[in-house]
Amino acid sequence: MRPQLAVPTDVKLMNATASVLFLGFAVLLLASGVWWALRQPMFTISGITVQGEVSHNNALTLRANIANKVRGNFFTIDLAATKSAFETVPWVRQAVVRREFPNHLRVILQEHQAAAYWGPEGESRLLNNYGEIFEANVDEVEREDLPRLTGPAEESGQVLGMYRVLAPLFEPLDVGLEEVDLSNRGGWRVATDGGAVIELGRGTSDEIVQRAQRFIATISQVAGQYGRTVEAVERADLRYGEGYALRMRGVSTGTAPPPPKKKTATTTH
Repeated sequence: MRPQLAVPTDVKLMNATASVLFLGFAVLLLASGVWWALRQPMFTISGITVQGEVSHNNALTLRANIANKVRGNFFTIDLAATKSAFETVPWVRQAVVRREFPNHLRVILQEHQAAAYWGPEGESRLLNNYGEIFEANVDEVEREDLPRLTGPAEESGQVLGMYRVLAPLFEPLDVGLEEVDLSNRGGWRVATDGGAVIELGRGTSDEIVQRAQRFIATISQVAGQYGRTVEAVERADLRYGEGYALRMRGVSTGTAPPPPKKKTATTTH
């Protein structure tokens, strides 16, 4: 058997160089083919299917609003940017965008469900049922019984939560809450559909609820002592340890509070 001759170094180098060149040519050819394919008209986005909650936006309007924001074709389109474009449309809370081969997009929308007006009257901000603030045309709100909530924007969820806790407490009085406000200093105030303003003060949620419950449990009896009903209450201040102060329509004199054990309220002019 003849001994195997060693391959010269220069031959090895030539073979390696040829392999690298061949591989590079193959990669370049593949990239050119992919680039050519990506630029074919058949992959241009030609349709967008919109599904989900669209009670405030029809599919035609949605497509028109984001048409000039969609960039690229089936392969190159930025799904995150397209999702953001849909979520800038009024009433749209969340969008899920998916490709559908070869040239379509499918978009599933979730709309904001208005739970309250947010901020001073006249503004276009609303609060959804997650406690999130959003901008929309308030004339498009379908419900007529939405309360108005105000407070620091970062506390919007807490304000909505407090409304949801307090509103049912007033139902036995046949009184609805129209406004709930949280001041920058943490003080709570509510206004009823009868025009009464009730100061609840600062404290934990439990403390606020306890003050409200004490007021609700006794106000009919207290108002009755002056020949009035709950509807006569104009203002109530619950920021007292064991009682509250009242101002009622038709009651114009100061009245001393009842004895300590039965002490409930003090009326003021």
